[in-house]
Amino acid sequence: MTTRSTVVSGKATPRGKFPHIKRAGDFLFISGTSSRRPDNSFDGVEVDEMGTTNLDIRVQTKAVLENIRDILGTEGAGLEDVVEISTFLVNMNDFGGYNEVYGQYFDFSGPTRTTVAVHQLPHPHLLIEIKAVAYKPK
Repeated sequence: MTTRSTVVSGKATPRGKFPHIKRAGDFLFISGTSSRRPDNSFDGVEVDEMGTTNLDIRVQTKAVLENIRDILGTEGAGLEDVVEISTFLVNMNDFGGYNEVYGQYFDFSGPTRTTVAVHQLPHPHLLIEIKAVAYKPK
């Protein structure tokens, strides 16, 4: 089986020694992905002049799914090739907003999905992280 690991140029650098995507035969494994931008800022985060932080699950979810789409594109794949998604939410009260945006990208023919609540993610501004598996024969 052919394997290849890739850190994708133009995306936020992984915060550890792991790739954005790994091909194993015809399967593509996408590491946990957030709304972090290459400059280490985040989509879906606003901090006003008084330091008040506003976090938006809808904006973060959209950014995460589009980051995954872009990462898949490096292997000639797209969101339509995703067969499984695992989502990690810091707060299940964000499930509705996440689910609303998710439904703009996938329908009942899309990937299987698991969503769990976690205590925290690698940055306090993150509300969501998603990892995915896609099937894209060479």
